[in-house]
Amino acid sequence: MSWSAFSAPAKKNTHLQMVLWFLLALVCVGITCALGFWQLDRAQSKLDWQAEITKKGQMPTLDGAFLGTSQDSEGKRSGLVHRPIQLEGEWLAPFTVYLDNRQMNARPGFYVLTPFKIQATGAVVVVQRGWIARDFTDRSRLPAIQTPAGPVSLNGLIALPPSKLYALGEEGKAVIRQNLDLQNFRVETGLPLLEISVIQQGSASEGLLREWPQVATGVQKHYGYAFQWFGLAFLIALLYVWFQIVRPRLKSKVSAQS
Repeated sequence: MSWSAFSAPAKKNTHLQMVLWFLLALVCVGITCALGFWQLDRAQSKLDWQAEITKKGQMPTLDGAFLGTSQDSEGKRSGLVHRPIQLEGEWLAPFTVYLDNRQMNARPGFYVLTPFKIQATGAVVVVQRGWIARDFTDRSRLPAIQTPAGPVSLNGLIALPPSKLYALGEEGKAVIRQNLDLQNFRVETGLPLLEISVIQQGSASEGLLREWPQVATGVQKHYGYAFQWFGLAFLIALLYVWFQIVRPRLKSKVSAQS
């Protein structure tokens, strides 16, 4: 039996392995590149979202007297989130709530929330009035704030209800609490609360700071993930070229010289 009978299948198997390695590398590079572009798309979507928020914040100020009228609706209010608004009415101070473990300028404290009754319609909206530091010597002690009595006017931004933090067990009805669920708060107080809130804007007053944090888009995180996926794609392509093209040729060249 001649050696050619064995060399032909060997060459065939080697060629098949090369094709399989090429297809595997191609699939891996395709998947990792697709994941990289997906992260870039997510980053762009968040940039567009941030631009929309900025655009809404620069629109003309709404007159809060429309809240609670026949022209008002939950669907319409949801489309007005991030729009500036001016409210006229009065504070319902007895229902003030202090949300614990909230930060402003990297300092822990309370977000102070007070229901606000709109003069024109009687509708009530929860206003996120500002932030105040807590007393670390007595965690149950309420810091002093001033709540004007009688008719007042304030400027703010229409917002979703305050974000919720992780809490152990059910939230109580204390003045200091971790979160505020508007539906439960509506039942608790008996007030005709709207399902939105208003973030009060302006300089510090009434013992409260209003240096609200900007909405975090997390764009840099997506750019970082995209860089990692594209880097992995490049590494796979580089390894394929080295092990399947460059290295075999170097071996063949050395063998020929010897």
